Amino acid sequence: MPERTSYDAVIVGGGHNGLVAAAYLARAGRSVLVLERLDHTGGAAVSTRAFAGVDARLSRYSYLVSLLPPKIVRDLGLRFAVRKRTVSSYTPAVRDGRPTGLLVGGGEARTRTAFAELTGSEREFAAWQDFYGATGRLAERVFPTLTEPLPTRERLRTVVDDDALWHALFERPLGELVEETFADDLVRGVVLTDALIGTFAAAHDPSLRQNRCFLYHVIGGGTGDWDVPIGGMGALTDALADAARRAGAEIVTDCAVTGLATDGRSAEVSCEAGTIGARRVLVNAAPRELARLLGEDPPPPAEGAQLKVNMLLTRLPRLRDTRVDPREAFSGTFHIAEGYRQLEDAYRQAASGTLPTAPPSEIYCHSLTDPSILGADLVRQGYQTLTLFGLHAPARLFTADNDTTRDRLLAATLAELDTHLAEPLAGCLAHDAEGRPCIEARSPLDLDRELGLPGGNIFHRDLAFPYADPEDERAGGAPARWGVATGHPAVLLCGAGAVRGGGVSGIPGHNAAMAVLEED
Repeated sequence: MPERTSYDAVIVGGGHNGLVAAAYLARAGRSVLVLERLDHTGGAAVSTRAFAGVDARLSRYSYLVSLLPPKIVRDLGLRFAVRKRTVSSYTPAVRDGRPTGLLVGGGEARTRTAFAELTGSEREFAAWQDFYGATGRLAERVFPTLTEPLPTRERLRTVVDDDALWHALFERPLGELVEETFADDLVRGVVLTDALIGTFAAAHDPSLRQNRCFLYHVIGGGTGDWDVPIGGMGALTDALADAARRAGAEIVTDCAVTGLATDGRSAEVSCEAGTIGARRVLVNAAPRELARLLGEDPPPPAEGAQLKVNMLLTRLPRLRDTRVDPREAFSGTFHIAEGYRQLEDAYRQAASGTLPTAPPSEIYCHSLTDPSILGADLVRQGYQTLTLFGLHAPARLFTADNDTTRDRLLAATLAELDTHLAEPLAGCLAHDAEGRPCIEARSPLDLDRELGLPGGNIFHRDLAFPYADPEDERAGGAPARWGVATGHPAVLLCGAGAVRGGGVSGIPGHNAAMAVLEED
């Protein structure tokens, strides 16, 4: 039960962004209450013992950290660390009937050789170096703006300071840039995947939603690196909850919010514990959930597009490409059926209402970089975790029969992986205490039911470019300046649906807290 009936700030939802906001506000001397409907904090960024009787703590939903600014870690004194992966990616392929692949990592010389062996020339590696050199410079310039008031479009263009790159990434479909830059289909596909994580779009989609997704994936941390959280994703949210409590925030779990009312100057939150007043309410939930709490019409429907799979193996499977050690291949992002044409074919099939015949997916092994998520006995026996993220699996495909469709897609996805393995993956799966294979899958509809993600959309709604919308600029006020406005002055968004939301970043939580402090 809450200790009081009124607070400076009530935060709806104890996911990582809500905890970031709580910690900042409490450190600034505000009275803060966090209300979480589940029996634990963390939202989608949690670690779980997913398999009965097995001592393995998997990052169940989100699993890598790319967008969390070091500034937030420093400001809040978080007892949390990440570790970089030595291999960026491995993409298996078959060329001239021979199993091969592209390993990116292990040093520049080795990566250069891998490109030359796959493509037959030095051209693609040189193009790769130039391309990611440009996105690296973009990251260095754009990432720091994410924890500042929203720049105008023209201001961000000035920050980018590269008109050709601005035009290619902010104004033209990404497919044009990829096709102009690279010739090899597999290399093109590896680049395009960053535009499709949780985003259902074609390379040439005129909406540019693929460009916005790509941008967020390549600017993380100012480097574009995707790092492994030591101790699992739950270690991050545990550190955030600890920081919020140490600062004086009150956190109440098992307390679902049922309604929200505001007169523009303050607000009231209704929950199972009663009615609680607040000068500001920060909502760490999707815009759809905010509309429900306010009794307003919902926003346009959102749709997720991924299959999420967690596995525990007794050992890593052997590869058909014998030149690559499985421990290297799976320590980075292991791309399956993600050639450029394969990705476009899978999109067209899913858009027409059918499951892709060759479902694209990517896999990585957390325990290779951070074995602490496994019990000591499992480590000694060589067990490993695998996390698979399937692309182009929109929620619409699951509405008629979620369970059957999920099972069909999982089987097809694993079959596609098996084409690149020297042994079936099923033979490497561990079994839980009841004899069941250690594998679990979640469709977009499952994520909607379990986490409140609208249509399973991991970003809550389509990502926005990280600059101010002219309409928001005209609205004025700190919430609009920080990209967290809702149309109600006393109610702010602090979750992934805010401008510059999405990903495990803490950025919307930081920005909502800054908006509150700026107005006070």
